[in-house]
Amino acid sequence: MKIAAAAYPLDWFESWVDYETKIAAWVAEAAGQGAELLVFPEYGAMELASLGGRAVAGDLEGALREVDRHKPASDAMHARLAAHHGVHILSGSGPVYDVAHAGDRPVNRASLFGPDGVIGHQDKVMMTRFEREDWHVVAGEGLKVFDTALGRIGVLICYDGEFPLLGRAMAEAGAEILLVPSATEALAGFTRVRVGAMARALEGQMIAVHAPVVGTAPWCAGMEENTGRASVYGPPDRGFPPTGILAEGTLGAPGWVYAEASRAAVAEVRADGGVLNFRHWPEQVPQLARVAQVRRRRDKA
Repeated sequence: MKIAAAAYPLDWFESWVDYETKIAAWVAEAAGQGAELLVFPEYGAMELASLGGRAVAGDLEGALREVDRHKPASDAMHARLAAHHGVHILSGSGPVYDVAHAGDRPVNRASLFGPDGVIGHQDKVMMTRFEREDWHVVAGEGLKVFDTALGRIGVLICYDGEFPLLGRAMAEAGAEILLVPSATEALAGFTRVRVGAMARALEGQMIAVHAPVVGTAPWCAGMEENTGRASVYGPPDRGFPPTGILAEGTLGAPGWVYAEASRAAVAEVRADGGVLNFRHWPEQVPQLARVAQVRRRRDKA
């Protein structure tokens, strides 16, 4: 299959039509290049805060609530585009005030769409300090692996991708493709997510798709500066590049990055790779109780 990972800039919109036009153009471009799986970034939906005006978009709580207000319309639009182009789309994540789960605080939700409509949603489960301390965005409950025509797909949103046990749970549940949408202000943050995504691809012997927000949005509270490059990773093993990088864009450059990926290659490397990280993972467990502290010897005076 062909995968498209977005390095996505946030834009100011005067109307809903402007937003719909932008997303339609991005999807049409990727579909026109033969992409079957399109991945937008974490908090890509935050540009919808502009529809509330500058005072709303510049306010931490106001921006969250304005974006949530447009979630139903955004979902319907993404479903139409996925059906029209016959593609799978992970939409840019955003805040959702899921009262049944989180009361009066939002979760950070990414939604997956296929040609037949919405496939499901994944909420971020590990919150960054900014989400916890400033935005008060709360963790979702549980992880999902989506069984699709393209294979089994899991989603780890940004910081989630830095935790190996989450990636392992996805792999054990059958994930062959891991989507890692991100939004990071600084190069250090982007690097953490990049290293995490590459590590999850190595450990789970699977494909990881990293789609970040890029550029500046000084009008949007919490999203003023964004650093990243879109990339697609695999295990550095048989059937994959020796670097593990299937494709990557230029740092900070907006646009799609495309990579050809194969479920068969995932199956083959898990069965007969140069190493067998996925199969050998359980062998760590007995060693965890055998950690000994060796004290430094002190020379006698």
